[in-house]
Amino acid sequence: MTSGLLLALTGVALFALGVAGVALIGNLLRRILAFNVMGSGAFLVLVGLAQRNGEPDPVPQAMVLTGIVVAVAATALALALTRRLHALTGRLELPEDVDG
Repeated sequence: MTSGLLLALTGVALFALGVAGVALIGNLLRRILAFNVMGSGAFLVLVGLAQRNGEPDPVPQAMVLTGIVVAVAATALALALTRRLHALTGRLELPEDVDG
């Protein structure tokens, strides 16, 4: 097993854990953390599979660096919105949907 394949498999496991966390956890801070774990898994898959003839391909690496910057900005926005929700409602969970 090559190191690239090991990175990709680890990334798939992290992505699956992140998806489960986003789907199953109600607390918004933990959900944001799970979303970041999911993004880290996607980055690991890209880096792990970005090989050409045994040499790293710079294009996926550049995409991962750009993705990290976007993920930091999205996390800051999500945390600001969560803080605003907490200030308005005093809770860290989203309100339940009410039909009718």
